[in-house]
Amino acid sequence: MSDKQIASKAPITQDVMTLPRKEPVGGKINLVGLTRTQMREALITHGTAEKQAKMRVGQIWQWIYQWGKRDFADMTNLAKAYRAQLEEHFEIRIPEVVSKQVSTDGTRKYLVRINGGHEVEVVYIPEDDRGTLCISSQVGCTLTCSFCHTGTQKLVRNLTAAEVVGQVMMARDDLDEWPVPGTRKDDTSRKLSNIVLMGMGEPLYNFENVRDAMKIAMDPEGISFSRRRITLSTSGVVPEIARTAEEIGCLLAISFHATTNDVRDILVPINKRWDIEQLLQSLADYPKVSNSERITFEYVMLAGVNDSDEDAHRLVDHIKRYKIPAKINLIPFNEWPGSPYKRSSNNRIRAFSDIVHDAGYASPVRKTRGDDIMAACGQLKSATERARKSRKQIEAEAATPKL
Repeated sequence: MSDKQIASKAPITQDVMTLPRKEPVGGKINLVGLTRTQMREALITHGTAEKQAKMRVGQIWQWIYQWGKRDFADMTNLAKAYRAQLEEHFEIRIPEVVSKQVSTDGTRKYLVRINGGHEVEVVYIPEDDRGTLCISSQVGCTLTCSFCHTGTQKLVRNLTAAEVVGQVMMARDDLDEWPVPGTRKDDTSRKLSNIVLMGMGEPLYNFENVRDAMKIAMDPEGISFSRRRITLSTSGVVPEIARTAEEIGCLLAISFHATTNDVRDILVPINKRWDIEQLLQSLADYPKVSNSERITFEYVMLAGVNDSDEDAHRLVDHIKRYKIPAKINLIPFNEWPGSPYKRSSNNRIRAFSDIVHDAGYASPVRKTRGDDIMAACGQLKSATERARKSRKQIEAEAATPKL
């Protein structure tokens, strides 16, 4: 499909609210989430000399993002009078941890509160060679993927850049990950080494805030993540995929989950807008794609729905026809209360994986992590929203017919 044809589709914006970067009149401006340019403008507006503004941004940036400080009094390379001036107009605020659960496998699930009293979930997954943080981009989700627990929570609003990068900062607090001021943390000793935008929400429906947050996370004078240690997962917002490579530069994962349009229309309803062929073409054209930066196809294994040998062969055929350097992540379905699907058997998953592997593509089966605390893939949903649900609603969901 041509760019003109894609552009002729309905706009991809949503009727959702994103809070402004500052609190109501009279409140302090939160410096977290501001780009360097925005921070410079804010400092100048509130009394910083224009000639000093760039230097001040650099100093404050390091204190916030390299050393994790939240109190201007700790910024000892700034004059006391200037620190008092900053305190008068600004604050350094990140999401508040409401609760933390730790799985038997070491996975940590955080419920965090953001502006307006809303809550989202964040998951930290420790492994032998890495520590991955799964972060959210929206309160709820609009995509209503039928196998996903998060998708059963209605979309409330987009997260701000502060709320997105603030999840990373919150996790570093909990992991005691910040280096001592004046030093850097060796990358090999990091407990939190990777970020995946695979939590609540569709990140490409909140592009600007996600982009700004990830630029902050990648800034070499701050948290300093390599772009290749950040993976953005999308269900297939085709017009924004190329933009992801150009403006963020991170790795890309696709919530694929089906090999025919009929099935994907039900599992991932955004497919009705941009179907499999349009999605595959956008991946073939992805500016960053290469053998060293393969696109990950995420494929949740649903018994009797998308797990046949024919599905495996079709999946391989799709990828080969479009010559997409790829790996396929097979995800055993994590059942949740009222879910309309069942997990594929281990033998069926193994057979599917063997077909993909024999065709020349890596096909790892994702190990389920944090299942005992509902932190596994597809299970994220804020605890308070679950608690509000009536018994009648739960029973109605449980009675939903299978595909």
